[in-house]
Amino acid sequence: MDARIKLSDRISRLIKNDIEKGKYKPGDKIPAEPDLMKLYEVGRSTIREAIKALAMAGVVRVQQGMGTVVNAVDDSEPIDSRLRRADFDEINAVRQMLDKEIVSLAVENHSQEQLKQMHQHLQSRKEAIERNDRQACMDADIAFHITIARAAGNSVLFNLYQSFTNVIRDFFLKREPQGIGQFAMSHHLHEQLYNAIKSKKQKAARAAMQQILNNNY
Repeated sequence: MDARIKLSDRISRLIKNDIEKGKYKPGDKIPAEPDLMKLYEVGRSTIREAIKALAMAGVVRVQQGMGTVVNAVDDSEPIDSRLRRADFDEINAVRQMLDKEIVSLAVENHSQEQLKQMHQHLQSRKEAIERNDRQACMDADIAFHITIARAAGNSVLFNLYQSFTNVIRDFFLKREPQGIGQFAMSHHLHEQLYNAIKSKKQKAARAAMQQILNNNY
């Protein structure tokens, strides 16, 4: 990821934080580009990238002749849409908490059929790595983790996890370089996770999950 994109992401988060704190309220115009450049001490292209990202996330709208206006929050908005506007680091932190709880429950509550499905998805993941098929690898990886979430036996937790997974998958699709390097490097950890769940080894399962999270896959 190049430095300019990283900087624009940071600026979009700062503007979003100011909106959440009430500095800019729904219906308000945020400052014009020259003022934002001075306020955040960055160039015009960075400000434009940041505003574009906020507009795509639905946080603001750019109106011709009016400038950039803060959108109102819709309480009836689906959770997936809200999550896509949230800060990625915050999303990822909550997802990590969910993953650890889900693994603990899956160790105790999984069925033999769910174990079979986990194994099948793990095999598909391995075959996709060998073919260098990134999309198939990502699909198998998500299916593997979703099956673990289902095996936890808590429908609310499962629905939350599914929403977080969709948002994070979209993030990596847009931002990560093409290839299967990280999938390949973490495959043995997924095998360790599966074996720990199968053997009902709580500590080993949580340790494997933590290492997977440390690798971002």
